[in-house]
Amino acid sequence: MSQERPNKLVTRFAPSPSGRLHIGHAFSALFAVEASGVEGRFLLRIEDIDRGRCRPEFEDGIFEDLAWLGLTWEMPVWRQSDHMTDYASALGRLDQDGLLFPCFCTRKDLQQEARNAMRAPHGPDGPIYPGTCRHISRGESEDRKSAGEPYALRLNMIEAAKRVGALRFHDRGKGSVEVDPASCGDVVLARKDIATSYHLAVTLDDAAQGVTLVTRGEDLLHATHVHRVLQALLDLPVPDYHHHSLLRDPSGRRYAKRDRAETIQALRDAGHTPDAVRAMTTANLQEGL
Repeated sequence: MSQERPNKLVTRFAPSPSGRLHIGHAFSALFAVEASGVEGRFLLRIEDIDRGRCRPEFEDGIFEDLAWLGLTWEMPVWRQSDHMTDYASALGRLDQDGLLFPCFCTRKDLQQEARNAMRAPHGPDGPIYPGTCRHISRGESEDRKSAGEPYALRLNMIEAAKRVGALRFHDRGKGSVEVDPASCGDVVLARKDIATSYHLAVTLDDAAQGVTLVTRGEDLLHATHVHRVLQALLDLPVPDYHHHSLLRDPSGRRYAKRDRAETIQALRDAGHTPDAVRAMTTANLQEGL
């Protein structure tokens, strides 16, 4: 009997079309390709749930820049905006399980809370939510909804932690990581202006696309605690993770979309070749892998 071949690794690169890709994006995309291995699969996902900031020309720019760098990906491309019903279905399940609550706090309210608790612990989205709306009665919540008051949907992390028990995930650089739900707080799973959130969408997408190795920046390590809780609550498969170091400029600052001089388009227009741009990431890439 022939020995069964191991499953191929499936990685993904998931940019948001809210600006042109920069050199840090190139590093992340190349990292995902290298991590998938010779026989692995590399997927491209367009994270376009924020329709107010995402633009078609930036999506076209993503394809242009990645192709110029010599990257290829499986078709069709996954777009989050095509899967809003899937996110709504997951929210409905969590709501039926009594794990969501409406949050009527405004941004100003949250900023004031943060100022009043300057030393409060931070979660993956900033200062941990103080639980202001967690204990509002269902009757009051329904009245405020009926009155048209805007609200977000938050995960009751205290209750969620009770449901899932002890959890861990495996990071290829850090080994087995124990999940700490309390350090994340009641994260938003559906925003007031967008019917989902990064945390919910990315967790469902990775499962639906069959991603087996999630590669992303070390700045998202804390967010993985949230995603692991959601995987347990929604009976989703658990991939491996590799949170790589962030590519930084000579001053030590991480690259961002505001760094227009370091976009792939700007580097190309300045006469850099694809090999030259790829070489800019080589040292970090080898160190991370």
